[in-house]
Amino acid sequence: MHISFLIHNAYGIGGTIRTTYNLANTLAEQHDVEIVSVFRHREQPVFAPDPRVRVRHLVDLREGAPDAGHPDLGRPARVFPRAEGRYQQYSALSDRRIAGHLASVEADVVVGTRPGLNVHLARETRRGPLRVGQEHLTLDSHSRALRATLRGAYPRLDALTTTTEADAHAYRGTMRLPGVQVHAVPNPVPAPGIEPADGTGKWVVAAGRLAPVKRYDLLIKAFARVRAQRPDWRLRIYGGGKQKDTLRALIDELGLYNHVYLMGPANPIEPEWAKGSIAAVTSSLESFGMTIVEAMRCGLPVVSTDCPHGPGEIIDNGVDGRLVEVGNVEAIAEGLLELINDDALRQRMSVAALKDSERFDPSRIAERYESLFTGLAPRGGATLGGKVRGSLHRTRGALLGGAYAVRDVGRTALKKGRAA
Repeated sequence: MHISFLIHNAYGIGGTIRTTYNLANTLAEQHDVEIVSVFRHREQPVFAPDPRVRVRHLVDLREGAPDAGHPDLGRPARVFPRAEGRYQQYSALSDRRIAGHLASVEADVVVGTRPGLNVHLARETRRGPLRVGQEHLTLDSHSRALRATLRGAYPRLDALTTTTEADAHAYRGTMRLPGVQVHAVPNPVPAPGIEPADGTGKWVVAAGRLAPVKRYDLLIKAFARVRAQRPDWRLRIYGGGKQKDTLRALIDELGLYNHVYLMGPANPIEPEWAKGSIAAVTSSLESFGMTIVEAMRCGLPVVSTDCPHGPGEIIDNGVDGRLVEVGNVEAIAEGLLELINDDALRQRMSVAALKDSERFDPSRIAERYESLFTGLAPRGGATLGGKVRGSLHRTRGALLGGAYAVRDVGRTALKKGRAA
């Protein structure tokens, strides 16, 4: 099966980029996979693709590249939705390049990775390939104008995936999408490849953009209460963003400069998770919660606000983490102190976090996408070559369909052998 991902910029840093590479790298073990980046602004991607994954671009914005001074860069886009958050980065040139790509794409399945690109996908993909749109944000976070545009375009898709069941329910209930399959498929997060946290480090760790929606101001205020009871514990916050100066001022105001540290961005982040014993998420909204799963895969129980939509579908409250009230400083502090003051509870939750987070392994998520793609193929949307390959793929399913699971079993046995 030939699978083609269309992404805003495969050369940058971000959750959607990381997720796309995680999924593409795994699917490439058994399929022909490419990532088509609308824009390119640097020589090499930040996230390394599997050698079997082809990465190419449509608009080259590197200094000195022919596209950098193209006159159509200054002309507004007409297909990419004006109400989409990235609209200002799109142009008549990107419209034309995307349209040309989709009119000639040879893939069996084309996957869009943000609303604006899904609109292009729905309207401009030639007859033949399956059209699958991914939503990495939530329906509620889209403006009324963008939702109106999506209502006109999304019915032309074959399938739409969301990262949570709550968001899938919202799409099914409020968008008219006759004939479009809507599925909740969480983001894939690979095993970190390092030893998990041992739970002895007296560090709480948080990571993400320093943006208002993450509410790090509440986390810092909550940690002032933690320090009052447990001055031996400290907090590290990883990430960059516009709120850095504001958060630094709050840390100084509360006298937490020896207890709360703004660490800046970290890539890879996994070694930093493993240095801690508890992870904290205090967002007012999480479309999924990549950092929650990343922390759990490193053996950290997570104290998170029970915000829409992701945390409640990831964390088993009281088993592998703790869900607390959104916006409540006291509840956040109590959640952290519960785990800080109870070593046995923290260790039990750590073990549970490692086990429960295995369901987000790319191998398992890839299997779900494979099932979706092969289930859609009989509807007649695939190319002739795709139908043949899809038929062969389904025929050999007994042998290859479980290959990812077999690989996981082997890895688990190897890890146990090493531990012994």
